[in-house]
Amino acid sequence: MAIPTYDLFIEPVLRFLATRSDGATTSEVYEAAAVAMQLTAEERAELLPSQSQQVYKNRIGWAHDRLKRAGLSSSARRGVWCLTEAGHLFAANHPAPFSPEQLTELATGYMDVRLKDAGTSASETAWMQTTNASELETASPEERLGVAVKEMRESVAADLLETLSKVSPTYFETIVLDLLHKMGYGANRSDLQRVGGSGDGGIDGVISLDKLGLEKVYVQAKRWQSSVGRPEIQGFYGALAGQRASKGVFITTSAYTAQAVEFAKSVEKIVLVDGIKLAELMIDHEVGVSSRIVRIPKFDSDYFEE
Repeated sequence: MAIPTYDLFIEPVLRFLATRSDGATTSEVYEAAAVAMQLTAEERAELLPSQSQQVYKNRIGWAHDRLKRAGLSSSARRGVWCLTEAGHLFAANHPAPFSPEQLTELATGYMDVRLKDAGTSASETAWMQTTNASELETASPEERLGVAVKEMRESVAADLLETLSKVSPTYFETIVLDLLHKMGYGANRSDLQRVGGSGDGGIDGVISLDKLGLEKVYVQAKRWQSSVGRPEIQGFYGALAGQRASKGVFITTSAYTAQAVEFAKSVEKIVLVDGIKLAELMIDHEVGVSSRIVRIPKFDSDYFEE
């Protein structure tokens, strides 16, 4: 018997989480779903082609991804999944088993609920959001691979932002400085100092761009739920003026209002990084993220020319 596809794990995951008001660890969910689907020891041991994870755990993870996109579940904290209020209500109003139509809706009906990749063109985004399962079956391997990679990036970006919203302000500031160092700022990690705290004057970190510290970049890193407005950016600008600084980076997990963006452009010394861009940078520079290389063969016709 083949291991069930990820869509068939959606209901077991939902039903189990519905019994745990405070959520459950991923290991508990893996076990409960495996038992519900009656997986054998051999099926549990089967690995992905990359050998990086067991197949059934990978599929359970994607099942939970679909529940999150539907607004029915969330990652309450690291390694813990929990149904939202809407999720508990959905489980109560939809007795088991799900109809094929309900399962299809959960598996594919919320595919457009995603973080938009700033590097994705409008045409690519439209193609990804309008391409259904049948069209993907006839798409070229390159197109299917592209869609898969983008979907994985978006899922990781969502996990990053969800996790960043739960870390302490102090640790968030450290993460931001780690990222900036990975991006090439500062010759050594010690060139990036966290200075946030009471009386920080609106400055959370300082980057020395040269060994003598003659040129510096000042950083403010804030975990916000609502959009950051012009007053906050003006306050940061004032803090830079107090330091006689010429460069500043304001990083947030949320977004900026149009007025905040307009003000930052007008002073030409502040760079704004919102939550989506932050997640993309963390993925690109592998901060809190790991990646693997996939070798894709391509026929070399030149080799066979005599």
